[in-house]
Amino acid sequence: MIILGIAGSLRKGSYNISLLKAAKKLAPKGIEIKIFDKLGDITSFDQDNEKNPPPAVTKLKEMIRGADAVLLATPEYNYSVPGVLKNAIDWASRPYGDNAWEGKPVAIMSASTGIFGAARAQYHLRQSFVFLNMFPLSRPEVMVPEANKKFDDQCNLTDEYTKKKVSDLLEALVDWTKRLKQ
Repeated sequence: MIILGIAGSLRKGSYNISLLKAAKKLAPKGIEIKIFDKLGDITSFDQDNEKNPPPAVTKLKEMIRGADAVLLATPEYNYSVPGVLKNAIDWASRPYGDNAWEGKPVAIMSASTGIFGAARAQYHLRQSFVFLNMFPLSRPEVMVPEANKKFDDQCNLTDEYTKKKVSDLLEALVDWTKRLKQ
């Protein structure tokens, strides 16, 4: 099974990118997590160009379609989803009738230096999934508050509780994906 990981951050020391890398190491046997790391190459969505998307969008749509499920890791900016992630979501759903997200199982995790762990961004993402016809995993919820205390200087996840939560999320996503394929 292939899970596509996408982080909603461009920052080099991003806790959400680090969370995806930790998930890759914690993935159950037989599960491959591929990480799309070209969000920064995706230009702003422009409906005039939706039928001729930039190469990074074509690659993203290819990777989404090649995956059995999606794992999003997102920070929270101004109580919501980062613009770069929302932009990628919009591009991959267009043009109308060519929605790469269609029918995909999806799980969300988030990390933040704040005390809410980017919970509001997760809830806003779930609203987008309705129109995209994605199937979000309801739980376990993985929201990592005070992320700066849970990663070392090399951005490795060191917190055992968080590792367990990420492992639980991955196992639940695998089970959810299998159930949806029946």
